Amino acid sequence: MNKESKNEVTNGRIMIVLFVMFFLFLILIFRISYLQLFNTKASLSELKKLSTKMVYGPSMPRGRIYDRNLNVIVDNVGTNMISYKKESGVTISDEIEIAYLLAEKIDVDYVKLTTNMLKDFWIVQNEEAADNKITKSEYEAYERRKLKAKDLENLKKERITEDELSVYDEVDKEAAYIYYLMMNGYSYDEKVIKDEATDEEYAFVAQNKDKLPGVLTSTSWKRTYPYGDTLRQILGNVSTSEQGIPEELKAEYLNNGYALNDRVGLSYLELQYEDELKGKKDKYKVQNGKKTLVEKGSKGNDIVLSIDINLQQELEKILEEELINAKKEPNTEYYDHSSVVITDPNTGEILAMASKQITKTADGYKISDYTTNLLTGSDTPGSIVKGASMLVGYKTGNLQIGDVFYDKCIKFKNTPQKCSWSTSLGALNDIKALQLSSNSYQFQLALKVAGVNYYYNMPIKIDDSALNTYRSVFETLGLGVKSGIDLPFETEGYKGKQSNAGLLLNFAIGQYDTYSAMQLSSYINTLANDGERLKLNLVKEIRKATDDDSLGEVKSSYERTVLNTSDIDKVYFERVKEGFKSVMQGSLGRGYMGDAPNPAGKTGTSETFYDSDGDGVVDTETYSKSFIGYAPYDNPVMSIIAISPHVRHKKSSSTYASSVNKRIVSRICNIFFENYE
Repeated sequence: MNKESKNEVTNGRIMIVLFVMFFLFLILIFRISYLQLFNTKASLSELKKLSTKMVYGPSMPRGRIYDRNLNVIVDNVGTNMISYKKESGVTISDEIEIAYLLAEKIDVDYVKLTTNMLKDFWIVQNEEAADNKITKSEYEAYERRKLKAKDLENLKKERITEDELSVYDEVDKEAAYIYYLMMNGYSYDEKVIKDEATDEEYAFVAQNKDKLPGVLTSTSWKRTYPYGDTLRQILGNVSTSEQGIPEELKAEYLNNGYALNDRVGLSYLELQYEDELKGKKDKYKVQNGKKTLVEKGSKGNDIVLSIDINLQQELEKILEEELINAKKEPNTEYYDHSSVVITDPNTGEILAMASKQITKTADGYKISDYTTNLLTGSDTPGSIVKGASMLVGYKTGNLQIGDVFYDKCIKFKNTPQKCSWSTSLGALNDIKALQLSSNSYQFQLALKVAGVNYYYNMPIKIDDSALNTYRSVFETLGLGVKSGIDLPFETEGYKGKQSNAGLLLNFAIGQYDTYSAMQLSSYINTLANDGERLKLNLVKEIRKATDDDSLGEVKSSYERTVLNTSDIDKVYFERVKEGFKSVMQGSLGRGYMGDAPNPAGKTGTSETFYDSDGDGVVDTETYSKSFIGYAPYDNPVMSIIAISPHVRHKKSSSTYASSVNKRIVSRICNIFFENYE
């Protein structure tokens, strides 16, 4: 093909491409003209969709909390709320002026104002001076995209001097914090300035709408507690609208659709049952600046606890009184708290739970709520675990019903001898060993479990298997494992890391591993139920929200939950229970449960240690008291555990040990069986 022919072909192809492009361009123009001239309605509809968003109102009131007898123990009360939502046409200088007007008339706690917030406020007030803090080369770097806008802002803040901030007085700082609250979050959100405003503050805003564009007045709510501080720690806390979601909970809550300023459960029951207690917020459609209610919100569901609030009040009162009484007794310098849990052993429902701590002040003694220690603390249990140790012997075949051991001191080579509390207990069978709380009986049984043929002053070395055997049985009974209670933050206690003959013997009498009060409660219930370990529980029912103050229908109820069932024959549980009944008829346990009918239980004394000077090192040997029990023996309606650490110490020449633990248990048992059975 010659050169002219090639040019003709090329020109022809170019013409074809130009024609196709022209044709496509005509189609595009036609389509746009059609949409503009003939399909305006559809176009506007699509435009509206693009300018429509869904927003939500403030948090609705949370559900109430009732006790088992339907007494309201947590409620809501209305409050005045002042908030801000930016209006079109409002400038930054307008918002600064609004912040100052509010600061002069409204008392806002600005304790959370940070230096960073104050610097942000300085920058918006001094825009030109702030800009001058950036060098020409830095601006050039920004234009070349080597620096970001955020980098320039950080440089401005770094270069603001203390002298420049020192001009701010208290009103300025309050205005700065209010401005931060106004700016924090999305522009279409209502930002809470104060959610418990006084009537005067509320009236000021309502009467000055023209001077405060975007500042709104409405009603909010706060939690109230008709029974004061009773059970207060376990009920938990709720954030304020100003506080919103705490930093440590943001990830979880924001992933579940919450807004930053939502009011949320922060601890214990309020946190555990957040999904039920939280209200459902009003849902709005915002279209072209107009907000329309799409879905009306509602308050949260109510929850009914297993707690008897009257019994709870009695328990807390007794604890406070007996703490003060005990501090007047000898050898109680290091005694600082007592803990009690009362349950229904048939269901695992908690009827009352409390721990109180006492500290000495210049004016006397101060009592503090320490109830969370029931979940997060752990104690050396002492002899109350001997029922579990007996079951280890029965299960492994190393103990038969009625077996007799002679109570004697146990001595290994190069170690001190280990004895019972008395050296004259004599020959004991399994029942008598529990009644008299023989340490020697448990020592000899533990050596049999370990396969040791004991003789006096023998050298000994054992492997971990015996201790592991004990722990595995203890766990089936509730010791060393979580109780499953419907609260966060439960501990598993402490498990010793070492294993030797002496520690095995210590473990068998409750002098090695430590357990929480909840685990001890689970343990006594498991014994009472012949090996069925029940989940402990605080919430009996969830009730649906209603439009008024009435109690709604049941949404869900707690069902008795068996966590595990021991494979130990029930005849052995009956034997241990018989031993526990004999304890309450003997000198060690008589009267411990007051006038409770036909009780069964076990007392405990443990050797413990205390940090007397607060340096983080335990330096003082003490004795602690514990108790577990239930009544009646043949058909229990309640179980109780009580722990009173450090009621006596070895520094004193006196051997007096306070009976504070016994007084607490006997008093509350009398009240229970007089009024609540």
